Amino acid sequence: METSVLEPKKSAPKLASGATRQTFPVLEMTCAACAVSVESILQHTPGVRSAAVNYANQSVAVEFDPNAITPEGLQTAVRGIGYDLVVEAEDPHRANVWQVQAEAQRRHYEALKKRTLWAGVLSVPVVVLGMFFMNAPYVNWVMMALSAPVVFGLGRSYFVNAFKQARHGKANMDTLVALSTGIAFLFSAFNTIYPEFWHQRGLHPHVYFEAAAVVIAFISLGKLLEERAKSNTTSALKKLMGLQPKTVRIVEGDVEREIPAADVRVGQVLLVRPGEKIPVDGYLVAGRSFVDESTISGEPVPVEKEEGAAVFAGTLNQKGSFRFVAEKVGGQTVLAQIIRAVQEAQGSKAPVQKLVDKVAGIFVPVVIGIALLTFAAWLLFSGENALTHALLTSVTVLVIACPCALGLATPTAIMVGVGKGAENNILIKDAESLELGYRVSAVVLDKTGTITQGKPTVTNLHWETPDAQALQPVLLALEAQSEHPLAEAVVRFLKKESTSVAPVEGFESLTGRGVTARWQGQSYVVGNQKLLAERGIELPTQARGEAERWQTEAKTVVFFANEKQVLAVLAIADPVKATSKAAVEALQRRGVEVYMLTGDNPQTASAVAGQVGIRHFRAEVLPAGKAAFVQELQGKGKVVAMVGDGINDSQALAQADVSVAMGHGSDIAMDVAKMTLITSDLGLLPRALRLSRRTVRTIRQNLFWAFIYNLIGIPIAAGLLYPVNGFLLNPMLAGAAMALSSVSVVTNSLRLRSLKL
Repeated sequence: METSVLEPKKSAPKLASGATRQTFPVLEMTCAACAVSVESILQHTPGVRSAAVNYANQSVAVEFDPNAITPEGLQTAVRGIGYDLVVEAEDPHRANVWQVQAEAQRRHYEALKKRTLWAGVLSVPVVVLGMFFMNAPYVNWVMMALSAPVVFGLGRSYFVNAFKQARHGKANMDTLVALSTGIAFLFSAFNTIYPEFWHQRGLHPHVYFEAAAVVIAFISLGKLLEERAKSNTTSALKKLMGLQPKTVRIVEGDVEREIPAADVRVGQVLLVRPGEKIPVDGYLVAGRSFVDESTISGEPVPVEKEEGAAVFAGTLNQKGSFRFVAEKVGGQTVLAQIIRAVQEAQGSKAPVQKLVDKVAGIFVPVVIGIALLTFAAWLLFSGENALTHALLTSVTVLVIACPCALGLATPTAIMVGVGKGAENNILIKDAESLELGYRVSAVVLDKTGTITQGKPTVTNLHWETPDAQALQPVLLALEAQSEHPLAEAVVRFLKKESTSVAPVEGFESLTGRGVTARWQGQSYVVGNQKLLAERGIELPTQARGEAERWQTEAKTVVFFANEKQVLAVLAIADPVKATSKAAVEALQRRGVEVYMLTGDNPQTASAVAGQVGIRHFRAEVLPAGKAAFVQELQGKGKVVAMVGDGINDSQALAQADVSVAMGHGSDIAMDVAKMTLITSDLGLLPRALRLSRRTVRTIRQNLFWAFIYNLIGIPIAAGLLYPVNGFLLNPMLAGAAMALSSVSVVTNSLRLRSLKL
């Protein structure tokens, strides 16, 4: 197989001179049209070069000239149209800004949940009364009393949003909901209060309180499902910020004192003990340790740190204590840059206009126009009972065109699709990703923890002596006392055989080479080839051959020897998951291009790529480089899915069109990603894409039937058949047809349950 190594690309160009880009939370947005309004007002504000609202995470990324306008000025502009901007000083280590947004989102979700619940509770008796007790005394008054708080109280937001849209000369689903339910209620209320108007004309005064109440309840349920998907969008940022400790210990002479992490200044000396997180970027001046840098590099093996070595904020100190000098603090640390990049990647995406909302923007004014034309035509040409026919037909048009089926078309399919995914260990948090998945043309895979298992493991053990059983306890004793992370893999391997531990003496750690100790008067060592050369120990031919072969497979080789000879050779590697190769092949059969990115060395990257059949890979890639590569593919017109498991992947996950996390990975990756493969089985990815395709197909079918229903029903409701056979559609039948269209949409969505992935 011919393999191409992708050369690193230069980073994206900097902002235009003098420009600043910041991401701000936006409050009070309740629909995608609200996002358009915020984006539009900011783009037309002097000093602003660009603005991109992300409705999904309720934020806006603004590029502006700080000499022409301040964040407070941006806030004033947004407040002028009824929304708000959170503009507290942007410090990645202070969660104030995003805490305000998170609290506002939580309050909105809880309020919407209560409104939806009460709308359902009050709508049920209205439906029962309207269907089974319509001739009971005072039943219309009871239904009016129950439906009024549903329509104008619990459904107040739809009327408010419709008014906001009207002020800007626009209409959306909220407009149609408000108009249809409002007219249905007011028409029914008129018939309840003044039934004689219709009795005098020989007609029965029908009421449609149940239609108005049920529509509000159904649409509110759809909104609740949408908000639930968005409710945790800031948790990833908060967890990233939580990687920095709140307090640190600084050393001034012989005195140690504790200060807030936000108060650390460049040049101060800080003390870090075992198990503590490193607060800022800097370099060691005293001590040594091993530091888990998987948050930055994504690699599972901790890195040894000695005097002069660099350390980074958010990484975890493991075994030793050390002192280091603060070099980069606040927003200048690598961790802060990752946080900022995640914010920018999330905010750079344009607001998602759902297909239903796009269509509704045309559908709503058309329906209103048809209702008005119907009213006018009957009033002008009907002759006797012109007003009666005009009112009935126009109301019937609005009732039959009620967007219940349209409103249910997408959320019901999404609900069933998400449930089907959960059954197959695919956790889907974002409807947009489920809708986009079928269009994926390129998949970018992280190596460690995605393709591989993410845990160093002893893969090979070759003994050069027949005394292996007697010497295994010595090897275990040496590695058990070693601080090197690879030693833990050896310990886990040997303990599987319940090996006892030999009572070794004089244990000594040899920095960068290995460890040594004495047992029964003889010296033993465990380490690399450099240590063997220092001791004058020659490598036997067979052991040398094994070592060279394993090294070509990108495995780390460790030697166990006494004073005279090599006793054993071990190979340690991060094994490829059993399902990774099949998953890559399945994606390639679908015509999807597969790429691998890793922070590991080229030798290891090449070996892993060859094992799973990936033709294109890039090694030694930093977090920002992964995001840049995803952006590069997007620039070529590809729909990109990023799959990763570490914090280092969070930038790329945020940048990708479809982001997928491994279930055994970091919490940050799972929060940023919109899909999670719970079992960390890469083979679930092709299944997720198939689920996406079938779900999108179902949504399109639902929308098709919803529109066919309207295309047929609206002309009939307007009286198209009256000149032919004298038929006028009764509003009650229109309401029944509306209910039937909703049932058909839900039933079609439920067919996804039988899908085999």
